[in-house]
Amino acid sequence: MTKDSRLSSAPAVAGGIAAGNAVRNTPRVKSRWQRLFNARDLNTNLNLLLMALPGVILLFVFAYLPMFGLMIAFKDYRFNLGIFGSEWVGLENFRFLFGTDAAWRITRNTILMNLIFITINTSTSLVVAILLNEVFRSRMVKYYQTLLFFPYFISWVVASYFVFGLLNGNTGLVNQVFASVGLDPVVWYRAPQYWPVILALAHLWNGLGFGSIIYLAGILGISPELYEAAKIDGAGRWAQLRFITLPMLAPLIIILTLLAIGKIFNADFGLFYFLPRDTPMLYSTTDVIDTFVYRSLVELGNISMAAAAGFYQSVVGFVLVILANWAVRRYNEDYSLF
Repeated sequence: MTKDSRLSSAPAVAGGIAAGNAVRNTPRVKSRWQRLFNARDLNTNLNLLLMALPGVILLFVFAYLPMFGLMIAFKDYRFNLGIFGSEWVGLENFRFLFGTDAAWRITRNTILMNLIFITINTSTSLVVAILLNEVFRSRMVKYYQTLLFFPYFISWVVASYFVFGLLNGNTGLVNQVFASVGLDPVVWYRAPQYWPVILALAHLWNGLGFGSIIYLAGILGISPELYEAAKIDGAGRWAQLRFITLPMLAPLIIILTLLAIGKIFNADFGLFYFLPRDTPMLYSTTDVIDTFVYRSLVELGNISMAAAAGFYQSVVGFVLVILANWAVRRYNEDYSLF
């Protein structure tokens, strides 16, 4: 190598050394968990950790400790032998579960009804939240919110008596209205074809207030400057809703939908058990996994079957959350849960 070539390569070597030193001296980006539990930042995050502690304890006690009971699904459980002393039967409980006609019925009803609930409640809650936002400065909005939110605190046991008063035979209010207009009365508790609509309306009545308040909070969190700029550009109400409100609410809608999909195999037990009054003639449309587990446990005393159905419910729900989150990540990574 000549002297000139060595001189010409010196700046490149020096630049490479400087770049290497810069890379080594650049602080490594810490992950979310490293930042949370870093000793330097612990004092900053201490209040947040203390606030999360009760929820973490409840989650551990009621969600993780009971997981020791999962082995019951694979055993022929006997009270006198206990969990560890009962005989292992492998997948026998699952074979018996899926070998019955009830397996397809409860799976179909659980999924279809929850899909109906998610679709109706999400769309209706969003519409009501937008309407409440339009009258937010009005004094009447407090009364609207109270009226909508009040059913959320009513137990399904209490609601079942109101429904029974509406649908009971010839003395129910609905059949009396039918008779007054010349229509034949309907024996509601022997007509399973009507109950998907009845349950959907009851679920909407119960959850509309809660869902609309969540979406209303999301709408109020949108910067007013965006709407002011849109007004200056000549955007009307519909344009503001289409190009500002809905896009800004998209992450919230997706997250709530993902959480709802995670519970798509978990039916509202009180709704499906108390409103139809556990009527066998309505099982074709009202029997879901939760009511089946209850009957297997309480009426039949088959703890192993109930555990197998519950395990099946949890696994499928977990898989659905993973798949839904994967689909959301492909659409927009910022909208996914993880």
